[in-house]
Amino acid sequence: MGIAEPRIRIDELRATVQHNCNISDARHAGDYSLCVYLMKMREFYRWEKGFAFTDPLDSEDIGAWLRERESLWERLEDEEYRPIVIDGEYFTPFDADAINERLAPLGLVYSAGLGNRNKAHFFLGRLHHHERRGDTLLYISDEEFARDLTAPPAMSLEGRIFIRRQSLRRMIWEKVEEWRWNRPDTPMGRAIALQDFEHHPEASLEAMTENELDTLLLHEQGELEAGRLLGPDWEKLVAAVPHSRLAFQLRAVRDNLADCLVTLPGLIEKNDPGSLHFYFATVSNLRRCMAAPLMSAYEHWYRKGDLGPLQRAVEAGREEWLALGREILALFRQEGLDGLPRIQALIDNVSV
Repeated sequence: MGIAEPRIRIDELRATVQHNCNISDARHAGDYSLCVYLMKMREFYRWEKGFAFTDPLDSEDIGAWLRERESLWERLEDEEYRPIVIDGEYFTPFDADAINERLAPLGLVYSAGLGNRNKAHFFLGRLHHHERRGDTLLYISDEEFARDLTAPPAMSLEGRIFIRRQSLRRMIWEKVEEWRWNRPDTPMGRAIALQDFEHHPEASLEAMTENELDTLLLHEQGELEAGRLLGPDWEKLVAAVPHSRLAFQLRAVRDNLADCLVTLPGLIEKNDPGSLHFYFATVSNLRRCMAAPLMSAYEHWYRKGDLGPLQRAVEAGREEWLALGREILALFRQEGLDGLPRIQALIDNVSV
């Protein structure tokens, strides 16, 4: 006899996951600046109401929806996350592995994890593809049924990688819209110029999304490799300094290590101008400041077409970011929280 597929009511599951997303948003909506918050809410409204990216939005409708959502958050802020129920069995909302074992046969995918400022991220979507790559489980989703205000297009955790095509599309569209305000000569502008967003926005968006799935995958593979090299004490250190400047810097150190280990070597081998521009367009300002040689080498490649300096900067960065990470960990292990000032000084003085 075969194993019976779980019985599930998709509307109930979607409502539960969205409820948990709303609780997380209620607790963390204040983390954003007003400008970022309003932009995220505008796009969240577009997603929830099912509008296309090119559809005009009514400001009065958005305003009324925003007031209703903030009122909902006020009621939910102190509530506990609900369990996920599948075929009468209850799962804690962070037990993504067990939940996906039940949902994958139904063409669904679920993820749960903690992001910046320890914000919980929950997500339910249509499963586009999943496979095992060595010790890693890869899930790629398509349409999203439940999500929170911040919808990270990729996330890795303990040997699992989740890539969200719809969130990647949305992120790219937001970047395109932002660039259109004054059309500066930036990495994102250069990536956009390789497509025809003016005449064929949907086709261009789809082409760019499909092309950059590999970039997301490479970064998440790098995150897992960086995690293996740094070990669990790194996450203990980050957890010990939540909501701090140091926490963002520590994440930047690990991200730079991950990209020098896997992402940038993969993109250099691919040698696709669009992907290289897109990668450097999505590097945060903090990481740009901490990894100035990489940025200079990228500009050299753009002006001269020579990847050599970028490849050398990546090789040097791989060694130096790993050495910095291990020096930080040695201080943390020896001195605990008393070593935070010295760790802060190490990062402040970094010049890679």
